[in-house]
Amino acid sequence: MKFGVVTFPGSNCDQDMIYVLRDLLNQEVVKLWHKDTHLQGVDMVVLPGGISYGDYLRSGAIARFSPIMNEVITHVNRGGYVLGICNGFQILTESGLLPGALLHNTERKFICKNVYITPTSTSSAITADLSMDEVYKIPIAHGEGRYYASKDTIEELTDNDQILFQYARVDGKVDEANNPNGSVMNIAGITNKNKRVFGMMPHPERASDLDLNNRDGLAFFNSLLTHCAI
Repeated sequence: MKFGVVTFPGSNCDQDMIYVLRDLLNQEVVKLWHKDTHLQGVDMVVLPGGISYGDYLRSGAIARFSPIMNEVITHVNRGGYVLGICNGFQILTESGLLPGALLHNTERKFICKNVYITPTSTSSAITADLSMDEVYKIPIAHGEGRYYASKDTIEELTDNDQILFQYARVDGKVDEANNPNGSVMNIAGITNKNKRVFGMMPHPERASDLDLNNRDGLAFFNSLLTHCAI
């Protein structure tokens, strides 16, 4: 599978993502710059974490207008895959490729820690090989990670099985006490209607290497590799 990892001014997880995809998973990876206007034939575009354009206005609000995003939108409209992690998730909501918005954390503080998430669905490529009876320890690092959407949108996400992950306790129970940022319904990640655009706040690329004593994140990437139709 051929991946394209986009670097925006302020991206800081692009090299982590490239390392996991290229060096750990032996996939073809090309580096894409935010001013590029050609995706070089990639199967999946990855929008990595960071603070694109310093998170001015709103996180992802300026990056949404980078030239490459026109190509990303065209790629999605043609049935291509996109994965947005943290700031990438914010960019996807700002560009309208995913519904809802990422707001300031409830306590208005930047949070950087390991959390537990549990799959809410197995109908998408990124969750197909995950167990809904397990939890995955994945780090978060964000100040604006509180997922919000209207009641109608949440109902639509639920009806269409578009909620990917929820923040949970270590035993898998979803409760407000283990909601780190105040996201509605403890939502940690969602997909679009055709389940080819994936957005999540936790960082699986930071939980994929034995040197970090955590390889839970590899399950997400391996599921994508197995179930993305290319």
